[in-house]
Amino acid sequence: MPSHDGTEPEFHVKISTHILDTVSGEPARDVYVRLERRDSEGWQQVADGRTDDDGRLRFRAPMREWQAGGFRLFFYVEPYLGDDCFFPEVTVAFHVRDPERHYHVPLLLSRYGYTTYRGS
Repeated sequence: MPSHDGTEPEFHVKISTHILDTVSGEPARDVYVRLERRDSEGWQQVADGRTDDDGRLRFRAPMREWQAGGFRLFFYVEPYLGDDCFFPEVTVAFHVRDPERHYHVPLLLSRYGYTTYRGS
């Protein structure tokens, strides 16, 4: 049975992101984002994708990959911001304490800085 967002349950991971360009006030479209999980061998890719026209991305990955522990989001922002940006990549590491909860990790982005927080 599909989840509330239409994905099959075995491929539903409860994490999403949203990138807002704080200079233009517009969503950052088509930005590559990778979700990684830390295990005994280091960081392993769980899922990846690109932000949609609203700057949003909800990850689809096997549920077996979604568990309590260390995760990080890797945002490759240089193609969006341009070659002269100061931060070509942004990595946000975080802990998942309760894998039953939804985690939303937004990124507020500009050419010379960024901010993130735990959203809802």
